Amino acid sequence: MKRLLAVLTVVSAALPAAAQDNGDIEAGKALIEARCAACHAIGVADKSPHPDAPAFRTLHEKYPLQNLEEALAEGIFTGHPDMPEFEATPVQIAGIIAYISSLSGN
Repeated sequence: MKRLLAVLTVVSAALPAAAQDNGDIEAGKALIEARCAACHAIGVADKSPHPDAPAFRTLHEKYPLQNLEEALAEGIFTGHPDMPEFEATPVQIAGIIAYISSLSGN
């Protein structure tokens, strides 16, 4: 677990530069479209199909993105009441965070 957190720390520190260089944003968007869009608003102005699912563009207002990284690494087991369990790889996490950051302007 400590090794995974160390990897995530390095990945998150490199996100601003790496996201533009290697397509992390597009990879994150594709993953989010496949796994999350049925419930969550994933764009800049859409509405969440599930009333209890927050829009991804507002996640940074509720949770520090670093906390979201850790939750994705460990597996998200809470969220809206019927949210399925989801665990992501470090590469997927980098993409997801890069995409969410691009939505929030961070």
